[in-house]
Amino acid sequence: MAAPSQPQQATYDAIVIGAGIQGSFTAYHLAQRRRDTLLLEQFILPHSRGSSHGQSRITRSAYPRAPYARMMPDSFHLWQRLETEAGTSLYRRTGLVVLGPAGDPELEGCRRSLGTDQVLDATVLAQRFPGLRLHAGEVAVWDGTGGVLFADRALRAVQDVFRRHGGTLRDGEKVLRIEPGAVLTVTTTAGVYRAPRLIIAAGAWTGALVAPLGLRLPLQPLRINVCYWREKEPGSPSVGRASPCFMALGLSRAPHGVYGLPALEYPGLVKVCYHHGSPTDPEERDRLPLGTPHPDVALLSSFISSYLPGLEPRPAVVETCLYTNTPDEDFILDRHPKFSNIIIGAGFSGHGFKLAPVVGKLLCELSLGEEPSHSMAPFTITRFPGVLQAAL
Repeated sequence: MAAPSQPQQATYDAIVIGAGIQGSFTAYHLAQRRRDTLLLEQFILPHSRGSSHGQSRITRSAYPRAPYARMMPDSFHLWQRLETEAGTSLYRRTGLVVLGPAGDPELEGCRRSLGTDQVLDATVLAQRFPGLRLHAGEVAVWDGTGGVLFADRALRAVQDVFRRHGGTLRDGEKVLRIEPGAVLTVTTTAGVYRAPRLIIAAGAWTGALVAPLGLRLPLQPLRINVCYWREKEPGSPSVGRASPCFMALGLSRAPHGVYGLPALEYPGLVKVCYHHGSPTDPEERDRLPLGTPHPDVALLSSFISSYLPGLEPRPAVVETCLYTNTPDEDFILDRHPKFSNIIIGAGFSGHGFKLAPVVGKLLCELSLGEEPSHSMAPFTITRFPGVLQAAL
């Protein structure tokens, strides 16, 4: 699907930069509204350079922060709609256990977001997730909607439906220049394109794209270790394919949280990861950071020995992914403060995939001048001081 080598020149109703899950859903919503849309991706698809690759992501209703909890019913509905349109299964319901110290604010936020008292006692937890150990002073909350999104399959599905609705996807084209105006001009390595609206959803590369437009966004790319751990007894119901997903919050040994998914990707290997990583340049992601190469792996090994004793305490496979974090770990979904026809979606901070159908809808609505279907107050650019620099 690589772009042709000859220069392209065309005008569209909208241009979206970045064909990860957020940009792809934005383009999908625009195309469904019959807007002639160009979706640009700098790498040849499929690729593993960004934040949307891999086979699985957790989805859930439990959320510590109310704005996201309010979005999740809409997101579940839109995922189901995409499943119907694409004719493929994108979600497996497993349930989700959220564990942590009793009274932990994040854990309490998750419990409130579920609307009913879903606290599990040790007996019920042992029935639903026999491989997970609670410790003194800790409690567990059950989210029956939780499960696994099939990430690679979902990205292909949303792009396929986008093209089916007349959208144009051009990969292997790096954006070189954006020229603002009532009709914007986007120059890539293979062409020049124009449109009255532009949406930038370029993940860890967003900061570099918006800097020439006078914006200095506080975005920090992080290199994340995605770890898979072998079952001591393959096929064990305690930690295998039939287990729920889990999140561990508020633990002093893992202040950013630990999450896990059942053995779905690699037979007999359970995915357990730390929800944080090492600062990185997205162009150099595969270069190990100085010092300890995997500082979080020792943390995870200790966690697994204590909480998931049915797993070997050394990872069998370690892959990498990128987060792009904001200081408050809330998304940026907003218009450029000076150029109102440039819309920016960024800073998904490692929890955006499940919400991508709603994020894409909101970015679409912003670009069309419509009233957003959810409150945008938590997601403004101007909540960060000093982001607007001397412009062009």
